[in-house]
Amino acid sequence: MTIDFGSSAAVLIVVASITGLTRAVPYLLFGGKKELPRIVHYLGTVLPGSIMIILVIYCLRNIDLAAFPFGMVELLSIGIVIVAQVTKKNTFLSIFLGTACYMILIRIVF
Repeated sequence: MTIDFGSSAAVLIVVASITGLTRAVPYLLFGGKKELPRIVHYLGTVLPGSIMIILVIYCLRNIDLAAFPFGMVELLSIGIVIVAQVTKKNTFLSIFLGTACYMILIRIVF
């Protein structure tokens, strides 16, 4: 199956339009001086932490505690993220250090 330039351009235009629309809808609904509904405010405070917990659980779901290295790589990386976050309170630094630790451990050490 070959895709010509016209089809590629059409797909790109549709994707760009939908992306722009989804980013504009919150401003159209809640823009200006309107006060946010309570549920939107509540979700804005609860969802970031919830999503992070879901991502951590998703990343740790395949750890095999019965086989070497017994999840040590993941637990060390999580420990570094926790320590970095508690001491520096910088999310980007914590994510970077945890990812770097994980990648170094799986590529070089284990």
